[in-house]
Amino acid sequence: MNIGEFVKGVAAATGTGDAEAKKFVAAVFDQVASAAAKGDEVSIPGFGKFAVKSRPERQGRNPSTGEAITIAASKNVSFTAAKGLKEKL
Repeated sequence: MNIGEFVKGVAAATGTGDAEAKKFVAAVFDQVASAAAKGDEVSIPGFGKFAVKSRPERQGRNPSTGEAITIAASKNVSFTAAKGLKEKL
């Protein structure tokens, strides 16, 4: 499913037009991204939880040369499915 199909599904479920549904979808994703940027967790009951996880600096290897390199610390967004979503799968 791409964003266009997703928007059409939201429009059909809410009885709105595609343009209005696209605004709703964009607003939801913007809120999740804003919360993640602040380091906050977003929990949607019955769907799942978006959380920011930190990865510490670590040692790695350059695959072409075998040289040891330091991989910088980073932050990633993770998603954990809720029980309701898992049951639908």
